[in-house]
Amino acid sequence: MSSRLVNRKGDPQYRRHFLTDNSTFHVERCMGVMQSGTQMVKLKAGSKGLVRLFYLDDHRSCIRWRPSRKSEKAKITIDSLYKVTEGGQSDIFHRHADSSLDPTCCFTVYHGNHMESLDLVTTNAEEARTWITGLRYLMAGISDEDSLTFEEADKNGDGFLNIEEIYQLLHKLNVNLPRRKVKQMFQEADTDDQQGTLTYEEFSVFYKMMSLRRDLFLLMMAYSDRKDHLTTEELANLLRNEQKMANVTPEYVAEIIDKFERCDENKQRGVIGIEGFTSFMRSPTCDIFNPLHHEVNQDMDQPLCNYFIASSHNTYLTGDQLLSHSKTDMYAWVLQSGCRCVEVDCWDGPDGEPMVQHGYTLTSKIPFKSVIATINKYAFINNQYPVILSIENHCSIQQQKKIAQYLREIFGDKLDVRDALSRDSKTLPSPQSLQGKILIKGKSLPAYLSADAEEGEVSDDDSADEIEDDFKLKSSNGNGNHQVESDIRKKLDSLLKESRIGDKEDTDSFSIRALLRATHQGLQKNLRQGSKGVLKKSQSRSLLTTLKQKRHSKSRLSCQSVDKEEDVQETRTRREAGGQFNRGGRKRKTMKLSRDLSNLVVFTNSVASQECLNQGTPGDVLSFSETRAQSLVNHRAEQFLAFNQRQLSRIYPSAYRIDSSNFNPQFYWNVGCQL
Repeated sequence: MSSRLVNRKGDPQYRRHFLTDNSTFHVERCMGVMQSGTQMVKLKAGSKGLVRLFYLDDHRSCIRWRPSRKSEKAKITIDSLYKVTEGGQSDIFHRHADSSLDPTCCFTVYHGNHMESLDLVTTNAEEARTWITGLRYLMAGISDEDSLTFEEADKNGDGFLNIEEIYQLLHKLNVNLPRRKVKQMFQEADTDDQQGTLTYEEFSVFYKMMSLRRDLFLLMMAYSDRKDHLTTEELANLLRNEQKMANVTPEYVAEIIDKFERCDENKQRGVIGIEGFTSFMRSPTCDIFNPLHHEVNQDMDQPLCNYFIASSHNTYLTGDQLLSHSKTDMYAWVLQSGCRCVEVDCWDGPDGEPMVQHGYTLTSKIPFKSVIATINKYAFINNQYPVILSIENHCSIQQQKKIAQYLREIFGDKLDVRDALSRDSKTLPSPQSLQGKILIKGKSLPAYLSADAEEGEVSDDDSADEIEDDFKLKSSNGNGNHQVESDIRKKLDSLLKESRIGDKEDTDSFSIRALLRATHQGLQKNLRQGSKGVLKKSQSRSLLTTLKQKRHSKSRLSCQSVDKEEDVQETRTRREAGGQFNRGGRKRKTMKLSRDLSNLVVFTNSVASQECLNQGTPGDVLSFSETRAQSLVNHRAEQFLAFNQRQLSRIYPSAYRIDSSNFNPQFYWNVGCQL
């Protein structure tokens, strides 16, 4: 569902890397400039922008600005920041594309649970660089470990730390040391005439005492014959015996001492003390992770179905599945974090322009063209392996042609997979052979249709209709905010009640009641605020009301049972008689598909999940809801596994996951489901 990067705040390796690139002096200068304040333009949708003074507060814990009607509430905490991007990359900047903004003066701060963006324009590039550097520094959780910790602990600002301030600091840092031990180290570090307090220099000594790792100290003692340092030979022996390293040369050991030893005298003697040794042992050099695995080291020449593929569902959403905003930024976000399959739900929009949105909900819309431009820009920045673009098509023929036009114009050669086509047609191509390519996953016109036909009918009963009827909010004449909010609450309550029935009817299935309860509680937290926010933007539209009641609850709430042989035979007979039928023998829903859009689907043809698992070509992709897939795993695991050995399958989340929670993929990975 909605995806986001892992927040790396507090990652020690990230901190070390950052401090390598930015001197303490430079960062402190940035902090000073930010605390003094910088006049910037805050861009907003539909306005020319607001000139505000932005500044970092004294505690370096939040960004503030003035003037503001919010007064003291006009702030963004550093803890809530997710990412800072340079240049005009966000939705807001794209809307101001005609205003000739200098990209070097633009940056965006993403923050909050719903990835809100603060889009800022500075007077010159240097100001933007200062803020970008400073914010990234703060986000990384960096404190010049002694300097900023000392300032934070010095509550009265007198430049000294007493024992009580030290106790409070250690409590805040979750350092669990006996008070007797802390007091002993405090007294050892307190060497000047002013007893009872630590200066900055004395605090640095105290900090190093506190940071000393007993296990590393004992290890050094064992290999140094109880000296306070290791010689080149002793360090080499330690690396061979403890770290199991091979080919440890004197030159390599000398490099370690030169890089990690902080005492110049020790460097000259060719030895490493406890501080340098601790620094070395805690560095990435000693990570258990194999550094060769930072790069792709697996065989990438196998067929595409032999790999698990990082995937995203309803990629454009920033929060829950009913009320949240849709943003193109989400595509940039997930693609740069490794995602190789993204989803685009296409619907008819105004002025002949297709839109991307989560249909039948209160989520917002974004232009299809903007989504494709964003995907094109960010698809291969961090990863050259192919991107699967899952098209959920709800558009008229005319707008389908516009979709195909944009795909061809914007993606260009990225859609050209002729080289991969010339290989073995019985297997899918490899990720290696598809590097830099975008595969369109969608419906294809049937082969029996005349090549001259510009359109045809295809099945419309797979994941394109993943929102069950009683989840769909349909337009009618509403009577205000309270009506919509009331309708959503009633819908959630009715689903919760019905789920109790489903759980009782099929006790072997996962507890939909528990799932829905979590969803219900999560959505309630921001329902009132979210629904009002959406309604303000949609006064001209008819309000959305509740759904018709659920029918046949068991078939939807519990896992479906294994197909009976007679049902399969009946379906087969109906197919031979002509027409398209679903698993229950009822006539399938169909839709019109444009030849232009169909022609762009090559290796990833979406077919109805009701088809038999032992039929189809390697390019057919089957999509299942997690509930239907669970039934297949429980009852037809061997057949499902065999299918996944030659084709791709996609498992999408239950419609009950309104809070955008994810199912555990391990259950489906076990039988080879890739997406």
